[in-house]
Amino acid sequence: MQIELIATASEDSAYLPRLGLGILAALTPKTDEVIYTDDLVDPFDLERDLKDVDLVGISVDSKTANRSYAIARAYRNRGVKVVLGGIHPTALPEEASKFADAVVVSEAEDLWPELLNDFRRGELKPLYRGPLPSLAGRPHARRDLFRSKKYIPFQVVQTMRGCPYPCEFCSVSTANGTTMRFRPADDVLNELESLGKLVMFADDNVMIHRKYSGELFRRMAPLEKHWIGQCSLAAVKRIENVKLMAESGCKALFIGFESISDATLRAAGKLQNRPSEYQEVMDMLHEHGISTWGSFVFGFDDDDPEVFERTVEFGIRMKLTMALFAMLTPYPGTRLYKRLRAEGRLTDERWWLGKNHDQGSPYFVPKQMTREALHEGWQRAWQRFYAPSAILSRWTVRSRSSWIQTLGYLPLNVMQNRLVKHKIMGKRPRFRSGDLDPMTGAIDALVRAVEPELRGPGSAKPGTRSLPMVPPQAEDGVLRAQRRG
Repeated sequence: MQIELIATASEDSAYLPRLGLGILAALTPKTDEVIYTDDLVDPFDLERDLKDVDLVGISVDSKTANRSYAIARAYRNRGVKVVLGGIHPTALPEEASKFADAVVVSEAEDLWPELLNDFRRGELKPLYRGPLPSLAGRPHARRDLFRSKKYIPFQVVQTMRGCPYPCEFCSVSTANGTTMRFRPADDVLNELESLGKLVMFADDNVMIHRKYSGELFRRMAPLEKHWIGQCSLAAVKRIENVKLMAESGCKALFIGFESISDATLRAAGKLQNRPSEYQEVMDMLHEHGISTWGSFVFGFDDDDPEVFERTVEFGIRMKLTMALFAMLTPYPGTRLYKRLRAEGRLTDERWWLGKNHDQGSPYFVPKQMTREALHEGWQRAWQRFYAPSAILSRWTVRSRSSWIQTLGYLPLNVMQNRLVKHKIMGKRPRFRSGDLDPMTGAIDALVRAVEPELRGPGSAKPGTRSLPMVPPQAEDGVLRAQRRG
């Protein structure tokens, strides 16, 4: 049997393969052939790229829903059975069922073998739903499927799922549960030992459980990895945590500041963030050689027209290595979506069925400004933060700064300046399509420049691309200011 697993792309997709699909491929019997298709690496043509396969599985998030439904429709018109899964079908199974022969609700690992057996018998069910699976004993992702040189040269590993924080706008706890589930540390370390030098942790919070993370990072130190990941402010305001991460090889963290207003954070349920502590946290990270990519969201009910300038000035003052600015987005299934709909403030209750999500957003009426003012302020924030003068004023190099902050800072920020020009301001949502993503190109050049230092277990000879990539996590929500559906 031939099975095609498709990772569809939106204007915000990162050049990272989908870890969840790689795991499903590993759970597929070896007697079956698995084809992995990445719509970002090689955009899927609805006529030319349809294959003579037996079954198609598509991973869907809200910003790829429209694209996913189009591909599903094209295959079903040819008589091929289609399965849709991921965070969006989990939130809206009835909608997804209109475009699929089967919909997987929740995480798919425990359901996939049953689904394949049903398909072989000709008894495919319209809906597969089960409890959130344990992360113990699962196979590693099929990394041999992820061959493109366009992927960012970090091998992605996941250690946990779930989040106990009740953020109103976030879909992590809605989709992955409020109870944290962890892979056994031995399993994670075995996987790390088989990989190259550069690692990206796909977890939404790499230090959410001090005991688990403490054991993992202490045992990681001898491996001499260089890793990046996502972390909450609650974790990095403790000096012992920062030291532990630095000693284990942490070089950069993506941190969701979300807002610089106490009132806004309280209203959004982001109680673990306290703006009064931001400066101390940033100083600790800088002193331990950890670069920071901060994320901020605009459009909260307490945000006024001056919030954009205040936020950008904060990012410059904190000397953030990079920043990501997002407009508040009502993702289906979140408490934010339900509240805005109840208040009659949604402007498009099915915004995910559009094509260019940035140009159509925001999809709600803000309280203290017009929709146009929110969109324009969001653009100005990107423009101001990545202006040449701001890039230079943010750059700081200290004695323990990593290669990301020294060699990497200017190329990465210049590439972000280009992104602002062509995508944010130029209205070219897929300006990267058909070419190597500028961010990927910058990181790739940096990796080659420092290859002698980075070469470690599992690396290839000089001059070869030794870093096959893997994706963020089963729901592919890595490095985003607002976790999207």
